[in-house]
Parts: sequence; structure tokens; C-alpha cells
Amino acid sequence: MYKATSLGLFRPHHHPPSSALRFRSLPSIPHLRSRPSSSRSLAFSRSSCSFLPRPRARLSTGWGSDWRSPIGPRPRIRSSSTVIQLFDRKMTTTATENVFKDVLTSLPKPEGGEYGKYYSLPALNDPRIDRLPYSIRILLESAIRNCDDFQVTKNDVEKIIDWENTSPKLVEIPFKPARVLLQDFTGVPAVVDLACMRDAMNRLGSDSNKINPLVPVDLVIDHSVQVDVARSENAVQANMELEFQRNKERFGFLKWGSTAFRNMLVVPPGSGIVHQVNLEYLGRVVFNTDGILYPDSVVGTDSHTTMIDGLGVAGWGVGGIEAEAAMLGQPMSMVLPGVVGFKLTGKLRNGVTATDLVLTVTQMLRKHGVVGKFVEFYGEGMGELSLADRATIANMSPEYGATMGFFPVDHVTLQYLKLTGRSDETVSLIEAYLRANKMFVDYNEPQKERVYSSYLELDLADVEPCISGPKRPHDRVPLKEMKADWHSCLDNKVGFKGFAVPKDSQEKVAKFDFHGQPAELKHGSVVIAAITSCTNTSNPSVMLGAGLVAKKACQLGLQVKPWVKTSLAPGSGVVTKYLLKSGLQEYLNQQGFHIVGYGCTTCIGNSGDLDESVAAAISDNDIVAAAVLSGNRNFEGRVHPLTRANYLASPPLVVAYALAGTVDIDFEKEPIGTGKDGKSIYFKDIWPSTEEIAQVVQSSVLPEMFKSTYEAITKGNPMWNQLTVPATTLYSWDTNSMYIHEPPYFKDMTMAPPGPHGVKNAYCLLNFGDSITTDHISPAGSIHKDSPAAKYLLERGVDRRDFNSYGSRRGNDEIMARGTFANIRLVNKFLKGEVGPKTIHIPTGDKLYVFEAAMRYKADGYDTIVLAGAEYGSGSSRDWAAKGPMLLGVKAVIAKSFERIHRSNLVGMGIIPLCFKPGEEAETLGLTGYESYTIDLPSCISDIRPGQDITVVTDSGKSFTCTLRFDTEVELAYFNHGGILPFVIRNLISSQH
Repeated sequence: MYKATSLGLFRPHHHPPSSALRFRSLPSIPHLRSRPSSSRSLAFSRSSCSFLPRPRARLSTGWGSDWRSPIGPRPRIRSSSTVIQLFDRKMTTTATENVFKDVLTSLPKPEGGEYGKYYSLPALNDPRIDRLPYSIRILLESAIRNCDDFQVTKNDVEKIIDWENTSPKLVEIPFKPARVLLQDFTGVPAVVDLACMRDAMNRLGSDSNKINPLVPVDLVIDHSVQVDVARSENAVQANMELEFQRNKERFGFLKWGSTAFRNMLVVPPGSGIVHQVNLEYLGRVVFNTDGILYPDSVVGTDSHTTMIDGLGVAGWGVGGIEAEAAMLGQPMSMVLPGVVGFKLTGKLRNGVTATDLVLTVTQMLRKHGVVGKFVEFYGEGMGELSLADRATIANMSPEYGATMGFFPVDHVTLQYLKLTGRSDETVSLIEAYLRANKMFVDYNEPQKERVYSSYLELDLADVEPCISGPKRPHDRVPLKEMKADWHSCLDNKVGFKGFAVPKDSQEKVAKFDFHGQPAELKHGSVVIAAITSCTNTSNPSVMLGAGLVAKKACQLGLQVKPWVKTSLAPGSGVVTKYLLKSGLQEYLNQQGFHIVGYGCTTCIGNSGDLDESVAAAISDNDIVAAAVLSGNRNFEGRVHPLTRANYLASPPLVVAYALAGTVDIDFEKEPIGTGKDGKSIYFKDIWPSTEEIAQVVQSSVLPEMFKSTYEAITKGNPMWNQLTVPATTLYSWDTNSMYIHEPPYFKDMTMAPPGPHGVKNAYCLLNFGDSITTDHISPAGSIHKDSPAAKYLLERGVDRRDFNSYGSRRGNDEIMARGTFANIRLVNKFLKGEVGPKTIHIPTGDKLYVFEAAMRYKADGYDTIVLAGAEYGSGSSRDWAAKGPMLLGVKAVIAKSFERIHRSNLVGMGIIPLCFKPGEEAETLGLTGYESYTIDLPSCISDIRPGQDITVVTDSGKSFTCTLRFDTEVELAYFNHGGILPFVIRNLISSQH
């Protein structure tokens, strides 16, 4: 049947089967809350993994009150049998009545009747709630709505209400998101895993249809389109045809998944970027499910899921492994976060963009330190920011390190909901519910003081034009300092801000022939200029601002050089509509910024090939070429293998730098070029005023554009609609497929959990320094012609031109394992300054590709570990950054610190994360990486505690202590079962008996 959501949109709606499993910390499905059911809740004994009868009431965890660690958020766990019993539950056969049923309150409609019922925070009559950050109130509402004193207890609710005192203690709480969001790069492996889990259930004699999402899952296909064709009126159609040629098999698989699994909506390719579609269409803000009202919340398999926080919807990125478990009813166990209050005052100056603002905020928050925390924005400056500006800031939460950057719902939010086609009735419901439940901010009323963990303040008038780079998103450079900064980067030693170009070659000019006309490149020459990525393409002010820059340049006679690869990839069809209505797309086309497709494109490395003559000029002359893009990521090797300098900039600045043709320019003093009348044209001559932009936004961005775009979004296109898929619930694996392959995770699985494992005499596969990102670890971008993955494809008859990208082949574990640690910019200490995807096989001293070395270790019966510095696993939330190392035989990672999502994913794949003690690292301990390592974990799971000290011993006689980074009891349970997905399968099967 079909169920109306709060947006008036319709999607398939399925009630979970009555025996759907319910886990500890998992809030039960709201519309089943008060109904009798045969739902079962279970967990495994940490000591024996058997099912044991336990009392129904959950026992207190007894979190410590004064424990701290600089390494990261972890609860202190009391080593007692009561804590162990948290996972020793006897299956229960009846649902428990909600403890807070007395606060279930009717929300009346102004004209009579009611919108529905809701769990009222004001009805608790607790003055502490008024002081809570709005983001914490969302966690509180979820705990109250789902409190049965078994899965979610009154003690959990009390922890959240007492957030001011409990958050510094890093306590664990349960949270269940209202929905899950996927894109196709992360969605394909998620659906592969679900299909594989169905097979495992089948092999173990259980009901495979138990593997079904229990919450709405939205999957937007947006990561597959590449900029193969640019500067062409036909670019959209041509690129989509190539996209379907390469990805037909993947797309067919996803289309099968949308029919085989309940509660899954797939948005076809060519529709837009997932986060913009989420913002404009999928975001509900408030759910109304069977008459129960509650806030929208979402976890997504793309780290920029945080963009939805600009709409007042709590959302953040998780790894694909975590998302799969959340779909299947696993608990979202999280540490109650601290909240940084970020006060905004004043107003942006004329000519300053939202991109300038977000790059400034990113740098401030990186410096402040917000990893594992929420950031909540407030203050009188909020009224000066459009919803799109807020979404731009929220989008880059991963770049500043926060779990989310949250903007509570206010009048600006309501205006945006109306602009984007949400009905008046829906907007009225949202406002009425959030006001009634103290979740709405009305800046026309006196503001009650809220408490935050720490405070920051920014006067918007202090923001100045800037870009970020050349290798990290938080390395902000004021525009006026760009030329000087560029020359220092040329001088500096190789690093985040250095290329080590010798002085005598810094002025080198590479002359070449570009399709019959003379051309030249220098260090800093722009060869890619891309208006791309969710960060900015959702924002009409910067998109139309880019059009105005193009228009002024055209009128003055400036033209982008033809060898600059220019492209425009809108986040949704709405952007095309308002660019056409404004008349500005014509000028963007004249400058080469034709629309190339609706997807992430250049921001995720799908920039396509450079012209052969340009590529040869760069390679033959060792030119440090530049890309300028309106994206959120600029890590080495991501945008294009040949652009060593990559700068993030607003869309208008992307056009300006394309016109200049170089990043080696002072826009205040040097001309961009010569106009048609022979006069020098400067930056100020082409830069639009804030007022100009506002006028064109006002006249060109209309509600009807959103309505018409999204009415047709699920209808697909002819190529999508022609895909035929079998109507089966089990997937028929094709052993010859190079895109979809059955992974080996569950092939030898039994019902007996493997239990904890240590590591004995393991070799170090890789020895890293700081800031190793998931781009370095996980296969991403193009498949290099000499790589193990390329060799595998060639041996199986795949032509080099059909390699496609690693992202497109995420459904094939054989290729992904070969692409793990295959980044061409990988810096491995074993290679003593040489950059690339190789390592030293320690027993023989051979220099091998990482995959080849790993396979040799496995063949000889050796486990491996990885040594790393700070911020290991920063960047995108990629499940393959954990799956790949697991398939290579990595059993543990020892690092100075971990990025939140990646550490959790390592645990989800059964890899042990360890942190050096504060002040220690491999060098200070005298570790070379050539030692063999023994990590002694207790053999009994009941003897392991989150955050405990673990001794590591090497064969050279060195011994040192690390902190075990299992951060919660839930993660310990996953580790006991060899990972999160085996844990889910065993629980599902056991629930049937």
C-alpha cells in the first residue's frame, strides 16, 4: 500500500513483519509502539555468546564521573557483571508500554480536529529542557518516544535531559534515525551486502526475507556521471549515454534492489545530487506516521548528509556498514555529544559569498576542535542567512570535523519549505508541532538562554573573499593573499602547503599545440574549472552569481581559454530552470560552462580525461597544474591525477579563475585579461554586487520550478525505464560480472560467534604519518593503467577505455581489494620519500604494490597491521576504507587518533582500532615498522572493556601501551561476532527460534 508522508509525497510504505527484530537501544517503530506484537529483543552473552535469561529492566551502566581522555569520546565502562548483562537478554515476546505514555499529547488544528499526537517535552515540566541545545532536544524526543524501559530506559532519558552535566562524561545513549539516505557509490555495496546477507540467511536455513529495511531508505543515483564531454550543447545527453553504457549492470542491480527490498525508494540517474534532492524533496522536517508526530532525522552513507542540518533536520554521515545495520533494526549507539554554540552576528559585506563564509567557518571550527561534537548556530545574524547559505555551511561539517552543524527551524526554514513546493498544510503542521514541542526558534521573541559546551562567535561583516587549498579544504587563503601564498607553496617542501619546485624552474613555460592553435601552461595554470558539488549547486545566489560573472565577461570581451576544461553540473533540475529563466545560462555556455550532467562529477574525481595535448604538456614538463572547483574536497589525487593543486572556490570565483587561466594572480592589482576594446579588465569589472545577485534570485527562483521538477523525479528517463530486472527476492550472481560480485564475508559463517581475537607476530603492511584520508585508503577515482586492479580487468577481457572508476565498481570486492591503498599520492614511510601505492614486503625486502604484498603475507599465514599518525581515516565516509583493509588481512590499526566514522567502520569489519597514548607515536617509541607486532587481547569478551589499556609487544623487545578504541558496549558485541553484519544475521536467525 502507499502511505502519505508529511510532504504530501507518496512512497511505498510497508509495515515490518510482526516478528521483526528489536535490539537493545533500538527505538521501536513508532506506529507499532502501542500495539501488541511478537517482536523479540535479544543480545548475546559477552562471556559465552549464548542466550541467557535476564531480568527485563535494564541495569545502570554506572558511567564514571571524572574520566577523561584527549584521544576521543569514549564512555567509561564499569567492569562488572551488571554491565556484561546488557547484552545477555532473554528474547521477549511482547512489546512494552511506553514509560512516558502520560505525555502523549494531541496537537490541535486551528480549524478544528487534530494534526496527530506527539510526545510532549513541555509536559515533562523539567526546567533543564529549556536550557538544552535544540539539537539535543531531537535526541531527547526520540528517547522519550521510544522509551519502553527495556530498549530505551528512563535512565537514558535522564542522561539526555541532564545533558549539561552528563555530556562531559561521554555517556552512551541510544538513537534511532527516522530514515536512511544512500547514494549509488555507497548504495551499491550496501545493496550487495543486503543481497549477500539474504543468501547467508538462506544457507543457514532461515527466512531470507527477514533482510529488509525497517525504516524508509532513499537511494539517489548521482555519483556515476563523468565529464567525458564538455563545452557542448549536447553534453548532458552524451555523458548520460556514456554513463549508462558503463553502469548499465550497476543500475540494473539497483533497480532490482528497489523491487526486491521493501521500504526502498531509488531516484534514477540524471535527477540531481543526493544532498540537494534531500534538501529540496526528501526532507520531511516532521514525520506524521499513523498519527504520531516526530522530528525527521537521517543518517546517510555520504558524509555530506549533514547538508540537511541546514533545514533543521538532524542528520550526519555514517559508513555503509553502519547504515546497513540501521536499516535492519540495529541500534544507533552513540556517545552523547558536546555542542559548540556558534553565534552569528552582523551581515555579509557586498560581494562576499556563502562559499567565503563556509570556508571561514571551516577554518575557525577546525582550529577550535569539534571532532565528535555537534555545532549549533544561533544569534541575530541567522536572519541574514538564506536557507541555502545555511545548507552550504552545514554541508561542510565533515571538513570542519563536527558530527553535524545544526540550524534549528525558524521562519527562514518555513519560507524555504514553501519555496520548494511543500504544501501550506504541511508547513503549518511543521510549525505547529515544533512550536508546541519547544523545537522552533522565533527570533521575534525574547530568546531563552541555552547552554553550550563551548562558544564561538563570528561577525559576518568580517568575512572576506577567499579560496581554500591547494590540498585541504580547511587551508583557507584570503583572495588578496593568494598570489603570495601560491609562491610560498611552490617554494615549500612537499606537504599540504608545498610542492618543492626549484627556484630556477618556477617560471617554466610549457608550449604546446592545442588543436592547431598555440597554447602554453605554467605552474599554477588552471586546466580544470568546475562548478560542481552539492556544497554550492543548491545555492541560487552563488549559481546565479557565476552566471553574472560570465555575462559581464562576455560583454567586455573576455573569453576562457579553450584548453581549460570547464563544466557545470547542477545539483538538481531546478538550477537549470532558474539559469534559463534568468537568461544567464547563455553566457555560461559562451564561457564553456555548459551543463554536463546532474551529479557530483569533478568533486568526486569524475572530471574525465584532459585533452591529450594538455595532459602531455603537464606530464612532459612536470607542471604543477591547478583545478578550481566549487566543491568541498580537494585532497591529493581526488580531482584529477594531473592536477596537483586543487582549490575550492565559490562558483563565481571558479568562472573568474577560468577567465584568468591561472591561480598565480593578484585579483586586486593584476588584470584578468584584455577586453575587446584593448583595455585591461580587472576582477572588480566582472564581479557582481550583492544587490545585483539578490534581484536576479528574486525574479528567477520560483516555487513552480521545484514542484514541476520533483513531480517527475521518480519517472526516470528512457534509458532507466528500459532496464529490465528479474522479479526475484534472491539475487542471481553472475560470476563473470566485473561490477557486481558476491563478497566472501559470510561464506563460512556459522551460528557460533568467533569471539575476540588478538594479533600475533603480525607484520606492518603500511607505515603512515598524519592525515591519511579515506581517499588514500579506499579505492577512488580512476583506475591507474599499471595497478593490480587494471591487471585484473585486463586479464578478464575489459578494455582499458572501459575501466570506469573505482567508485563505479564498488560492488565487486575483487577489484576493490586490489584498489585499496592504491592512491597514487600515498605517502608510506617505508618508501623513504617516494610517493605511490607500493610498500615493502618486510621478510624479503621486495617493493610491491600494496595488494601484492598483502596477498603474499596472507599466503604465508601472516596477519598485518597498519601504523598511522593523527586523523587517520578523515574525509568521506567510505565503507570500503574498512572493507578493503579487512580483505587484505589487516587485523589492527594503531594510530594517534581516528576520524569518527572510519574508526566505527573498522570495528564494524572486525579490525581492532588502537590509539597511542597522548604524547606518543611510532617515532617517539622508536618503532620503524619493520618489527613484528603482537597485540594481546583477552580471549574472553567479558574481560574486554571499551577504552581499556592494551599492551603491544614487538619482536625487537619493545613493549608499549595503547588505548583500545572500542568506544561502546555495542561495538564490543560487534567485535565478538566478527563484525556488525554477522551480528545482525545471527540475531535475526535466533529471533525466529
